Amino acid sequence: MEICYISQKTKEFEIYGMEPDSNYKYGIKSTFSQCLALVGAGFLQVGVGTQLICSTVIIGALLDRSNENERLTMTIEQMSWFGSLLYLCTPLGSVFSSLVLDRLGHKNCMIITNIPYLVSQIIFFYAENVETMYVCSIMMGLGVGFSGGPFSAYLGEVCEPKLRGALMSATNVFFFSGSLLLTTIYAITRQWRLTVLANMAIPIITIVILCMSPDSPMWLLSKGKTEKAHRTLGKLRGWVSHDKCSNEFHEMVVFVSANKNSSNDKNEKNNSDSSWKQLMQPDVLRPFRLLLIYFFFSNLLSGVPFGPYLVEVFLTFGANVDAQWTVAFSLCISIVGGILTIFLVNRLGKRFLTLTTLSICSICYISIGLIGIYWTDSNQIKAWLLLICFFISTLVASFGIMPIGWILLTEIFPMKSRNITCSICSTLSFILSFFMTKYYPNVVYLVDFYNTFTIFGFGGLIGCVYFYFCLPETENKTLQEISEFFK
Repeated sequence: MEICYISQKTKEFEIYGMEPDSNYKYGIKSTFSQCLALVGAGFLQVGVGTQLICSTVIIGALLDRSNENERLTMTIEQMSWFGSLLYLCTPLGSVFSSLVLDRLGHKNCMIITNIPYLVSQIIFFYAENVETMYVCSIMMGLGVGFSGGPFSAYLGEVCEPKLRGALMSATNVFFFSGSLLLTTIYAITRQWRLTVLANMAIPIITIVILCMSPDSPMWLLSKGKTEKAHRTLGKLRGWVSHDKCSNEFHEMVVFVSANKNSSNDKNEKNNSDSSWKQLMQPDVLRPFRLLLIYFFFSNLLSGVPFGPYLVEVFLTFGANVDAQWTVAFSLCISIVGGILTIFLVNRLGKRFLTLTTLSICSICYISIGLIGIYWTDSNQIKAWLLLICFFISTLVASFGIMPIGWILLTEIFPMKSRNITCSICSTLSFILSFFMTKYYPNVVYLVDFYNTFTIFGFGGLIGCVYFYFCLPETENKTLQEISEFFK
């Protein structure tokens, strides 16, 4: 009966010649409803933010020799492994996520990802040796990797096209808020074990909120739950009637049906064909390649390589500031940048923001490198110039290249492969992060601290050239329109 309903609606859509429309004109209640539905996903990002900054806090605490009661010590090599293992272990979580996402749905997968997060914080509190710290980092990596695909696909399918970029950017604010929360607690207490103990509240709150969140209407449609999908869409669009959201729902029906028919045709031609082989099709391979390159340059110019060593970076600059509070301040700047993205992404577009912010970050990095190398006098003016350039790059990256890559992840893949590609791209992004963080100390040892910034800056300029020719504008485009562009 549900399949017949989909078929009937598809024919109705074709007969009346409805065109995709990115402006459904639901009103302010729709915006409020979508914001409410994404609170759980936002808190999930709070958790991701605390997990990714956890190594920075702990490594900074272990570098602080003033705490005589600390019984745990690490060498530089052990710190590099501890700071990077989280990124290395995300692939396993992402692969498992891609295998169960279609069956369990986005909401249930986002709930599950909090379990290893909660357990890792408990183990952290009682950790007595480096091996236990490694285990905690691995568990957090599994949780972060598991969350990437469900989170990105969920946002892409729940939001209106005109709100997708802004609401995705809002979750970036949640991410930085989580990092700020953890660093602020430590800056006040100066006890990292007490900090992770307090952090246990985050996954518990997230699970409670996600249990009350709706499923994705597209996922419900793909499972044949047509009536429930229509009711859910009505709630997400401001608790409107069926008729009010019928146009958008019909588009979803056609979109889901087209992808199902495409998959069925392929199965008739080759029964051994799987969804994994769809990665080699042009409409999947082209955005996949673009996003992978985007993540490389985004990670390179947004501070990922030296993230776990941020306290040491600020000490090297030499400014007369408290390193722990400086880390917290840099995260405040990132939150401001995330808020700016909410208001700017719809007005300026993702392409303009990418090119502009990547260029500014590159110039700031090159400036840090040149000032550090050629300004031989060690004084506070030099130190503050270095710090200001770093803060500018942090602000600019946080409202441009850092969030936009994840916004694109929710948009540019066709539905037939979105769950798999979102998970794989999240995985590859974290693999890039692993290599950048693990071998950052080695690069600094080989080329010097300030030359590292210079190399990263010139690499960013190369990225600007690539994106100028290859990055399309996706803002205010429906998922169908974006998919057609890459065919």
